[in-house]
Amino acid sequence: MKTRPVGKTDLQVSEISFGCAPLGNLYRPVTEEAAQEVLAAAWDSGIRFFDTAPHYGGGLAEERLGRFLNTKKREDYVISTKVGRILHRVPKEEAEDHAFVDAHPIRLEYDYSGDGIMRSLEASHKRMGLDRFDVLFVHDIGEFTHGKEKNDGHMKAFVESGIKRLDDLRDQGVIKAWGVGVNEVEVLVEIMGHTHLDCILMAGRYSLLDRSAERDLLPLCRERGTSFIIGGVFNSGILATGPVPGATFNYMEATDDVKARVGKMQDVAVAAGTDLATAALQFPFHEPVVASVLLGTTKASSLKRNLDSFETRLDKSVFAGFEPYAIR
Repeated sequence: MKTRPVGKTDLQVSEISFGCAPLGNLYRPVTEEAAQEVLAAAWDSGIRFFDTAPHYGGGLAEERLGRFLNTKKREDYVISTKVGRILHRVPKEEAEDHAFVDAHPIRLEYDYSGDGIMRSLEASHKRMGLDRFDVLFVHDIGEFTHGKEKNDGHMKAFVESGIKRLDDLRDQGVIKAWGVGVNEVEVLVEIMGHTHLDCILMAGRYSLLDRSAERDLLPLCRERGTSFIIGGVFNSGILATGPVPGATFNYMEATDDVKARVGKMQDVAVAAGTDLATAALQFPFHEPVVASVLLGTTKASSLKRNLDSFETRLDKSVFAGFEPYAIR
């Protein structure tokens, strides 16, 4: 599989990467056997960039990925995890309710300070049994997750000590790159006013359908040499299923307007001799700052189907037909 550089660093990542949120039992339980099977399928397909986070299943996804990667040579893959959330194991009856089913019972502590970043990183090392990570993402800082008042405090801690600690970790060679993993364009633009980011990870804001990142964020990334790692390439479902009854957009049932836009996009795809899912998967790669597209699934068959649609590249001119129906 081809690789692309991450920002101005020496790090190269596979164009398709594997996102491990589903392995933390996101919305439904996943057996250990199924988790290891899909990770093996990703590896066999040539994927060498894996992204996880403490938040996914209260550490469960990190543990599962760690068990898999510990069977591989460390120099053969790139791994990212996230900082900002510190997990405290608690009795099951005291566990906080998240979107993960049968996950480890935990209470979350948010800490974006330099010391908090180190606590989060050290805990991830222990859960995964790995001696180093390549990339760290600051996870879900922003008003969407925390509300304005709490986020002001988190941002203050991050700007005053978190940024310097991450820079030090990179400059000392402990990590190779760092960035921010959020789904809000505004907070990324704000943070890039304080510091240089090697990369950003964002779901659903630079897709065939949702172009929210195009106006302010992408030009800034091009100017700064910041790489984009794309999550949510199907906008949580509708770009894979089409505008069928119950289709989801950004994790909610799609509105009539969104369904109508996607219906038009489906027509454009068919006229171009392809299908909507293939066009959605390939769309980000025509932007030079995009380093990788994350695919997350619990089924080897689904992963293979998506990777098969990636084999025959669509010409950039095809994507002009989708422009009138995109959300901006």
